[in-house]
Amino acid sequence: MAQRPNQTSPLKARLRLPLTLTWAGLLAERLVRAFWPLWTLLAALAAALMLGLHDSVMFELAAGILIAAALGAAALLVVGLARFRWPRRGEALARLDAALPGRPLQALGDAQAIGRGDAASEALWDAHRTRMEQAARAARAPRPDLRIARLDPFGLRYIALLGLVVALLFGSVWRVTSATQLAQGGSASLVGGPTWEGWIEPPAYTGLPSLYLADQQGARLDVPVGSHVTLRFYGEVGALALAETVSARTEGIGAATDAEQGFDVMQDGTLAIDGPGGRKWDIRAIPDAPPTATLTADGAKTTFDGQMSQPFSAQDDYGVTGGTATFRLVLEDVDRRYGLTPEPEPRDPIVLDLPMPITGNRADFTETLVDNLTQHPWAHMPVTVTLDVRDAADQTGTSAPLAMDLPARRFFDPMAAAVIEQRRDLLWTAANAPRVAQVLRAITYQPGEGLFRDMADYLKLRTILRRLEAATENDTIPGDTRDTLAQALWDLAVALEDGDIADALERMREAQERLSEAMRNGASEDEVARLMQELRDATDDYLRQKTQQAQREDGADQPDPGDQNSATLSQQDLQDMMDRIEDLMRQGRMAEAEEALRQFQEMMENLRVTEGQGGDGEGSPGGQAMEGLADTLRQQQGLSDQAFRDLQEQFNPGSGAGESQGNEGRSGGQGRGQSREGQSDEDPSGSGEGAQPGEDGQPEGLADRQQALRQELERQRGTLPGSGAAADSAREALDRAGDAMDGAEDALRSGDMAGAIDRQAEAMDALRDGMRDLGRAMAEENSTRQGGQGQAGGATGAQQSDPLGRLAGQGDRAGTEGDLLQGEDVYRRARELLDELRRRSGEGARPQVERDYLRRLLDLF
Repeated sequence: MAQRPNQTSPLKARLRLPLTLTWAGLLAERLVRAFWPLWTLLAALAAALMLGLHDSVMFELAAGILIAAALGAAALLVVGLARFRWPRRGEALARLDAALPGRPLQALGDAQAIGRGDAASEALWDAHRTRMEQAARAARAPRPDLRIARLDPFGLRYIALLGLVVALLFGSVWRVTSATQLAQGGSASLVGGPTWEGWIEPPAYTGLPSLYLADQQGARLDVPVGSHVTLRFYGEVGALALAETVSARTEGIGAATDAEQGFDVMQDGTLAIDGPGGRKWDIRAIPDAPPTATLTADGAKTTFDGQMSQPFSAQDDYGVTGGTATFRLVLEDVDRRYGLTPEPEPRDPIVLDLPMPITGNRADFTETLVDNLTQHPWAHMPVTVTLDVRDAADQTGTSAPLAMDLPARRFFDPMAAAVIEQRRDLLWTAANAPRVAQVLRAITYQPGEGLFRDMADYLKLRTILRRLEAATENDTIPGDTRDTLAQALWDLAVALEDGDIADALERMREAQERLSEAMRNGASEDEVARLMQELRDATDDYLRQKTQQAQREDGADQPDPGDQNSATLSQQDLQDMMDRIEDLMRQGRMAEAEEALRQFQEMMENLRVTEGQGGDGEGSPGGQAMEGLADTLRQQQGLSDQAFRDLQEQFNPGSGAGESQGNEGRSGGQGRGQSREGQSDEDPSGSGEGAQPGEDGQPEGLADRQQALRQELERQRGTLPGSGAAADSAREALDRAGDAMDGAEDALRSGDMAGAIDRQAEAMDALRDGMRDLGRAMAEENSTRQGGQGQAGGATGAQQSDPLGRLAGQGDRAGTEGDLLQGEDVYRRARELLDELRRRSGEGARPQVERDYLRRLLDLF
């Protein structure tokens, strides 16, 4: 047997700490290996108690689990004690010595057995011990091996530890004390007597807080209908009992002494807890009133393009969640004449979603329903509108019906109004198809001069007529074809109505004359109000087109600086004048109103449009290119007019040249496509050399002229100035125009006049797009060239304004930095913008990213 090491005192002192730590490591290893199942079970049990899992199961189940856990813990403790061995000092010394190279501690305990008494041998032995002592001084306690993965292959100890950490974070240590009642079989509660607790939770949509019954001092409680009551009885079963008359329950009623009770308050009554410490309350159930809505007839507005703005208000005790507006046709009030004589096809009522406030309280609010129903078949017909609003309890409320004519756009041009009327008749019932075709044929038979401003509109109407007649079978027309033709009629009517600046001015004059005549003849107040609204719409349309024309012509219509009769008007000036006229008419002061109307007419006649000077004069490359494209466009228009007259000759043979004289192109080319006096389409230079007279009326002659025009366009495209995105767009538009001209040439050579006219129309549209993009490119180039020196022409004169008195932008800068609104108009416009943002944010068809952006804007205001 090895002897105990005979270390010197300094070495013993040096080895005391490593030896103690090694012994502690052995102790830890044996404790972990012997008792890890026990502490795993205890950690899982503590986590369950701290999370209150025992409160969510039955008493018997919770008690059984606790008993099983206690027995399991006792068994694991016994097994752990049987496996555990207390570490001895010799075991710790052997562990420490094994961790050192050469086992120096064991060597120090050895004695010299050979060569004792020999000086050389003893010297060697002393040297050996000295080296062993030096090695022993470097002793360090080895790390204990606490790994027990082979004993716990499923990682149960980690699961229990995770549950304990979660319980410490989200549970409560105090919940462990409630387990004593389970362990004692409820003896603690019996000692303290039975207790109870309860809550009343109002419906979530009310936003009201829950009521803890033990804290309520009064004997009466007012709670909303539908509030949920929860009661819990603790202690001896039967010591406490529930008595209530508020739930109106007749089925599924448990025992009054059940430990847990739950029901909803549906009526007035009493709620009592009978037994020790019981309470009684008189419950008043507050019913949830249905929402209400009201339409505001006075604030309804309709814009010139038919957009309706209908104010309404809604109220509910806890807030309105949504609603709809329903428009129903009042058939008995419809003027059943002409195309409205037959019975209409059944149509569903118009249902629109009501806009809701994005922020704020919805218990009482006022909003505006904004929509455009101009294209609906019931436009301008008598309807009733009702509002249906609902609350969170799914209760609905309906407003009183409001009678009105369905708001829509008004058409003042006679031809546009006639087209819209036939569209209405076609949508009224498919049986009107033969009658509509007959009326359209009568309208388009030998159109006189001035009936159609643009003969392309006439061709479109004839195309619609042919499609309508071809689709009509057995005096009816398929629904999908009818809808397509109705859309085509609408587009044509809008084009006829918008027309040009002269048409808008004529409509405004006619509206003024009708209003003046009504005042002189003593018309009714409703008639005067209607005519006044027509004047407002016509004036807005005229100003809009006037401004657009000025922008298109880039200041070409500059007034004579010496013209003292010209004037500029602001938006507020026009509004004030028309409001003044309307006020005078309401007061019955017709003479003063007529004089104010005359002054208004004079101001509108003297209206002038001013624009900043452009950056490219006629002598610049950009100006020359723009002039060349404009000339090409005029020539193409002349060719299209000639092709149309040839097509008309095919449908009306023998009409002769006499009739075609009245249908010459707008440029006055006498049927030869001339763009200006003394200059033919084939000879842009003005030399007068063109197609022979005998060829003009033949498709081959028109095709040759179309080919020459196409070649001229190619030349112009090759010399087009400018660079950048706008210039590239202009070149792409000219490419489209060239392709359309090629198609028109092929159609002319094959004798397809209708197809040629369609392709020529496409070429003209593409030319207009190219000119617009070229103008934008010229403006960008001009702004870049001038840099910080200011806009051309801006330093030579005062800034000029548009018809509304706003300072116009210069170069490629659009708009003005000045205030566009003054006075109360600022708040009106702000309200309109806010209503539009709310309307768009409520449209489900818009992308989610756009609606989120709109909601963020609304949150700012």
